[in-house]
Amino acid sequence: MNILLISTNRNTLPMPVMPIGACMVAEACERAGHRVTMLDLMFERKPHEAVRNVIRSSRPDVVGLSVRNIDNNDMRETAFFLEDLRRIVNTVREHCAAPVILGGAALAVMPEAILRFCEVSCAVLGDGETVFPLLLERIAEGEPFGDVPGIACLDHDGFNSTPCPGQGGATECGAPGYHRWVDVPAYRSQLATAPLQTKLGCAFQCVYCTYRKIEGNGHRLADPLSVADAVMRLADSGLRDIELVDSVFNVPYDHARGVCDALAMVKHGARLQSLELNPRSFDDGLVSAMERAGFAGMGLTVESASDRVLEGLRKGFTTREVHNAAEVVGRHGIPCAWIFLLGGPGETQDTVAETLRFARNAARPQDVVFFNIGIRIYPGTELESIARRQGVLTAPPEQMLRPVFYVSPDVDAAWMMDEVRRSMNVHMNFINTDSIGLSILPRVHRFAHLLGVRPPLWRHTRFIRRGLRMMGMDV
Repeated sequence: MNILLISTNRNTLPMPVMPIGACMVAEACERAGHRVTMLDLMFERKPHEAVRNVIRSSRPDVVGLSVRNIDNNDMRETAFFLEDLRRIVNTVREHCAAPVILGGAALAVMPEAILRFCEVSCAVLGDGETVFPLLLERIAEGEPFGDVPGIACLDHDGFNSTPCPGQGGATECGAPGYHRWVDVPAYRSQLATAPLQTKLGCAFQCVYCTYRKIEGNGHRLADPLSVADAVMRLADSGLRDIELVDSVFNVPYDHARGVCDALAMVKHGARLQSLELNPRSFDDGLVSAMERAGFAGMGLTVESASDRVLEGLRKGFTTREVHNAAEVVGRHGIPCAWIFLLGGPGETQDTVAETLRFARNAARPQDVVFFNIGIRIYPGTELESIARRQGVLTAPPEQMLRPVFYVSPDVDAAWMMDEVRRSMNVHMNFINTDSIGLSILPRVHRFAHLLGVRPPLWRHTRFIRRGLRMMGMDV
């Protein structure tokens, strides 16, 4: 069949993300014998015209729409992406009668609500590269597909979903040929990195998180040698800035060490980073292995430096591990992004002050400290139950597709924002969601690219903020 895949994500902030999932699905469909056309809408100035044109040229039998995010998770400047998705669905239907299938990470989070909102009857919930070809086989044969593992459907009987295919054991380290499917030079001009996963699944139980819904709660590990091979292939294709986008890179610890050791054995020439490290499994041995492997940046998702808040978030570590992580970081040269999430269960003025004090003491000049305030509440998470018990949330689950946020009733959101801004005025390597939502950021990326700056750009945050302030911008 003729298959048209459309990557619908157009969010370029803080930087555009290459659609690894859609590219892997495209290649899986080709292996199954289908003819595949892919349209990436990231840089399309007239997306609906682009959709019309590709439908005319490809004459698809099936159209798959890849959906990365529901919204931008920003309580201050919330962007709801599904309105644009619904318009794209309507454009597709205006110009062809092919079945429309939704897929991507967003669908696993709230499948029924998204299907109803977009008026689409079928979605892929499991690994797209496995499930979508099975679905296409049924469609090609004109057979019912409601029992295909890993899909969700809306019909006259209502909403139904099938269990995803087995989520234990191993996984492949997919390094798709990005050059075949997307405008790689456009991504590189924005300092975008090439995504790569060394594992799927998450064993943590953070109260707000949806990773377990998306990838499962059991780890599926890629062989470290296959990860090294994938990095080599990406680097040989010219993609030398690579981000390992596992939900948590350093858990299991032995697997992360194995990946680093395998990478250190090959001359890949790539600059690696991972912004998803956990303080619980973080020591000098790991960071030394990351240095040998070629890491140019790392991020610690600490969320808070208060035991009370860490317990409320069910992070699985304490401030003892947080302070130990700071000591480890200080003994090594890799720039670090410290990531905090203020306003969680148990947050008070005292716990906010504790976190800000830690950030001031822990972050080095080459590091960046990012503060997000307010936590997106998703149906079915423990945070939803907490919010309802506390009276913070009254909306029914079916009305939570549009973003709703949690802030501890023991602290004022405006006060937290003011405290963060005061710290940002003193520390030029501190940023918040306003900083990564600046409309000028794509131009900053292009200018840095022309100057030969390589990712991660955030290690130069203090210089960028000072420069923009000299230009009269309040950043």
